[in-house]
Amino acid sequence: MSAKSRWADDDPETEAIVAQQKREKEEKRRAKAEKQRQLEEKEKKKKNNDENTQAAINGESGPPKKRLRLSNDPDAPPTTAEVDQQDRKKQSSLLRFPVREWGPCRHVDNFERLNHIEEGSYGWVSRAKDINTGEVVALKKLKIENSPDGFPVTGLREIQTLLEARHSNVVYLREVVMGNKMDDVFLVMDFLEHDLKTLLDEMREPFLPSEIKTLLLQVVGGLEFLHAQWIMHRDLKTSNLLMNNRGEIKIADFGMARYYGDPPPKLTQLVVTLWYRSPELLLGADKYGTEVDMWSIGCIFGELLTKEPLLQGKNEVDQVSQIFALTGPPNSQSWPGFRSLPNAKSLRFPPSAPAPSSSGSLPLLPRSRFPYLTNAGLGLLSSLLALNPAARPSAQQCLAHPYFREDPRPKPREMFPTFPSKAGMEKRRRHHTPEAPRRGQEAPELDFAGVFGGAPGGDTGEVGAGFTLRLG
Repeated sequence: MSAKSRWADDDPETEAIVAQQKREKEEKRRAKAEKQRQLEEKEKKKKNNDENTQAAINGESGPPKKRLRLSNDPDAPPTTAEVDQQDRKKQSSLLRFPVREWGPCRHVDNFERLNHIEEGSYGWVSRAKDINTGEVVALKKLKIENSPDGFPVTGLREIQTLLEARHSNVVYLREVVMGNKMDDVFLVMDFLEHDLKTLLDEMREPFLPSEIKTLLLQVVGGLEFLHAQWIMHRDLKTSNLLMNNRGEIKIADFGMARYYGDPPPKLTQLVVTLWYRSPELLLGADKYGTEVDMWSIGCIFGELLTKEPLLQGKNEVDQVSQIFALTGPPNSQSWPGFRSLPNAKSLRFPPSAPAPSSSGSLPLLPRSRFPYLTNAGLGLLSSLLALNPAARPSAQQCLAHPYFREDPRPKPREMFPTFPSKAGMEKRRRHHTPEAPRRGQEAPELDFAGVFGGAPGGDTGEVGAGFTLRLG
């Protein structure tokens, strides 16, 4: 006989109430225990998932949590659970990125041509507006009709180098569009309001020294990036340097650009517009490197200082004469080995030629030509226009020159003055500037015997490589 509770009465109704309370208390205890068990299982499951995810990220494969295969046969097909697990593992390890799908080029009719800007050696440039976005762009049509071998290699090089040269001081190639015919190929590039040549011709006064430093730093900075990518421009001149109204300058016109190697391969000597062509090219060098671009930088530097092209030869012979008049004639000490160049064999120096300097230092250009240039600036210009290509600084060395660190410091681009855009008018005024050499031209046989004596070729108005002289 069970013991009777001291709280219970003999009344059966009271005993039933006490029993009901006991059952409710027991149910609450079991419910609490079940809830605790579910929380522990949930926490354990979350911990296992975190460990599996970390193992998948690290490329580790931990032991399976449960058996997925009931057969011991290794050749048995995988079960559905195994396939699902493999799919989840692949999805967790593969990274997917959105990419542009391959497709046809857009048609040129997507652009409304506003006005013609200029014709160059390798294309016609127009100002146009993208009908879809309303943006104003530069539209360059490549010259293909005179290319007997199909698509011109100059156009291929320009497209290839522009796609590789993504730099703030290199013009940006947006896309290539087509016309109705196979030879209607257009390059869509960012539009910039000015080119440096037109600005210099229209300005009453040259740029300030601080502005010249800012312009040079941008041009050489873009060129340093090109050379780091093993790209030579081979036609640097002020008309190929574009500038916007925010003081930003960009290198353009890559029709003559190409990749090079070390040692440099055998290349054509008919590159670079005549006024910016280095002496080794004029004397017939067919192996050269980035030094030809640095000579052009020196010519651009001098043009920024004087507001006029520094060396305006009528033809190759006259160009060599003007170079030697500025720098002095070469000798075995200032330019070792120059006599081995093909066209240097005909040079006849005057009897009163100055004796070679024994100091070994680089001779400076005459200060009378650049009276307002500091000593550091004259030293930089003299090194850029050194006859010996090996004596010219690289683009990286040029950027580190003390000239850019002395007062006045380079002017911030935001402080640059703005100019009315000539490219937005009906047609840019054409200036008498020689064109770049055309691909496929044969290098003429030149006689430099009269460079110091004024005989053959000096002022005869003959046809030079890359352009025909127009007098009058």
